[in-house]
Amino acid sequence: MKYFLSKILLVFSLFLLVGCKKNETQNLVIAPIAKSSIEYASGLSIVKYEGYSVVNVINPWPNAAKNFTYVLKEKEAKIPDSLQKYTTIKVPLESVVVTSTTNIPFLEMLEVENKLVGFPHTDYISSEKTRKRIDEGSVKNVGQNEKLNIEQLIDLAPDLIVTFGVDNNNPMLDNLKKSGLNVLIQGDWMEQSPLGKAEWIKLYGALFGKEEKAAELFNKIVESYNQAKKLTADKPASATVLYGSMYEDVWYVAKGKSWVAQFMKDAKANYLWSDLDGTGSEGLSFEKVLDKAKTAQVWVASGSAKTLDELGKSNPHYTEFDAFKNKNVYSFETKLGATGGTVYYELSPSRPDLVLKDYIKILHPDLMPSYEFTFATKLN
Repeated sequence: MKYFLSKILLVFSLFLLVGCKKNETQNLVIAPIAKSSIEYASGLSIVKYEGYSVVNVINPWPNAAKNFTYVLKEKEAKIPDSLQKYTTIKVPLESVVVTSTTNIPFLEMLEVENKLVGFPHTDYISSEKTRKRIDEGSVKNVGQNEKLNIEQLIDLAPDLIVTFGVDNNNPMLDNLKKSGLNVLIQGDWMEQSPLGKAEWIKLYGALFGKEEKAAELFNKIVESYNQAKKLTADKPASATVLYGSMYEDVWYVAKGKSWVAQFMKDAKANYLWSDLDGTGSEGLSFEKVLDKAKTAQVWVASGSAKTLDELGKSNPHYTEFDAFKNKNVYSFETKLGATGGTVYYELSPSRPDLVLKDYIKILHPDLMPSYEFTFATKLN
């Protein structure tokens, strides 16, 4: 009996020894240093391990059929066999191509804008700092989002191309990968939480080895946003608000759970379509909008009009709204960069605290008497 038990213990010991040796050889033991640092973004997860991080991008476009996983590898770190099937990206990056203007502020905030080597349709970029690098030839125009110049990208040989998709069928992404280029799909544009969009700075912190800096910057934005939000905590949502403008024959209003509607909620606006369920926008006829919003006190218009006269000429029916008659119309889209890019589109996702302050200034000017608009303009 003792002999039998001894044999079992010997076999068991050998099993443990072999098992541990196998784990040591294949690096199968995965011990995270910490949980994902992401708090607000619903489409991003970053988990830090010894020598590498695992990034998950969730629901990168509407009804996405799959999520994306990336392994960010530091120097000579060993990647577990279980993660070998995912795209491995060596970090910190020395060069990058991004394809959305919303990424530019993240690079500049982290002081790595000099790593940007290419961008599609560079005229869209408004930042003076990055525009200077474009003018100097340090940032190349690499085509358009859906038609990137692959030959030029191969010549540039960036460490990574950060791009986005709008649906499950994007042959351009496949072509980039087939050309041997490293591609990361991000989905910051899908975030509906103002702070959720801004938290994607942490992805760039992980890509450039600046995790602590990214967390510090984001925490300041959260603090600034929450401080602004406190100003309206005891205020009633009294001012009725109309949002949007006609595009061809359709008026698109922001739905109640959209990014725009969240700002108005936090600024204590009585947004007239706050009960419209869903994210994104809803297309309505002019008649339906006029019927509901004729007496709205504030109109936040979309489009390029810079004056009431210009807005009125674009559609004579706009003059039927009380907000137009009372000259209480605002726009977030009038401030442009040197080559025509819209500052709001570029900067607002990364600085939601400034967007919220603009809305508070519009709706409750007494709360911020000395504050000057960052994005908004009152049409005169």
